[in-house]
Amino acid sequence: MLDKKNITGIILAGGKSSRMGTDKGFLELNKKPFVQYSIDALLPIVSKILIVSNNPEYDVFGIDRIEDVIKNSGPVAGIYSGLEASSTKYNLILSCDIPLITSEILQKLIVSADDTHDIIQLESDGKSMPLIALYKKQVAKTFYNLLQQDERRLRIAVNKCKVKNIVLDKHQIKHTMNVNTQTEYKTVENEYNN
Repeated sequence: MLDKKNITGIILAGGKSSRMGTDKGFLELNKKPFVQYSIDALLPIVSKILIVSNNPEYDVFGIDRIEDVIKNSGPVAGIYSGLEASSTKYNLILSCDIPLITSEILQKLIVSADDTHDIIQLESDGKSMPLIALYKKQVAKTFYNLLQQDERRLRIAVNKCKVKNIVLDKHQIKHTMNVNTQTEYKTVENEYNN
């Protein structure tokens, strides 16, 4: 089992959110911003948290914020920026739009860490989730090289690494729901209230 002092939590909050029309980290569920749910899930299991965002409004959460090293290059650049700024070997990467996430779900990634794999990500219904995953710091180099080649697709970047998928049970899947549209927002609200 990894010691939490060897793990940094990295929250990606840099998305343009074109489908939602607003910064998703500040959407609220039960009067609490989405990004706060990510912070709360990470706090018990990491030694430090970083928020990757160019938006200074995130400073209100009192968490160290870093800006994208390479601007407008999507999650590959966000992950790279977070890993570059991290001082730990292991890093829990989370997007800011998964308000039902829990420490227990993230713990599944930590207990599955090994010497062989660079990335340990959740999977449900055959769909992998590279934005709820444990990354080794060394992945930064691979991501940087791809960005230099103007490759911004996260799937491609992840597939260049040694990846292990952790399959979730049916009842755990709701904790990984992310919100991109108003319809998904309503679905998450219903899940939260039930």
